[in-house]
Amino acid sequence: MGNTQSTFKELTSINVRDKVEKKGRFDYLSWAYAWAIVKDKYPSANRTVYESDHTGLNYFTDGNTGYVKVGITINDVEHIDYLPIMGHNNQSLSVDNITSFAVNKTIQRSTVKAIAMHGLGLSLWAGEDLADISETAPKKVTTSEKKPTLKKTHAKWNDVVNFVKSNKNEPFASTIAKVEQKFTLSVAIKKDLSNYAK
Repeated sequence: MGNTQSTFKELTSINVRDKVEKKGRFDYLSWAYAWAIVKDKYPSANRTVYESDHTGLNYFTDGNTGYVKVGITINDVEHIDYLPIMGHNNQSLSVDNITSFAVNKTIQRSTVKAIAMHGLGLSLWAGEDLADISETAPKKVTTSEKKPTLKKTHAKWNDVVNFVKSNKNEPFASTIAKVEQKFTLSVAIKKDLSNYAK
């Protein structure tokens, strides 16, 4: 157990800021960089790309869309990531439009996310990437600029719901962090909003 904690601590302490690539409005950490760091620190680490028992393919499908399943094992601890197969616009591809190129790209992105669960670059998926990779410190909210509390009766409720729906292919934590830049959210409201992210 102590070994697992030290692995996580070591990997979270590595600054990946200068390796983050911007593509459109999204930030990415190169799979090659992430894998090189992991193998340098933990030579016995390995990756498993899971295959469907039904099809033998390196992705899974519900008949409408598809997803990949990638596991990263470090010090005998495996973390598994599931990631939808998406096109260039980060929208899930229908099963008829899935290509080997899209599957390969998704496997590499899922690899980085599984590595992040071990600690390396984790903040990119926690919504903290905006603060971590920004050259300027985030603006502090003063008492005179106190954020409004979001409720279902708030005039902006529908706008927030639409924002969450339009970002359902993004990690919910990242989406909610953006909402929290403008509003104070209760636990109950976060739970309500999570229903629109599915």
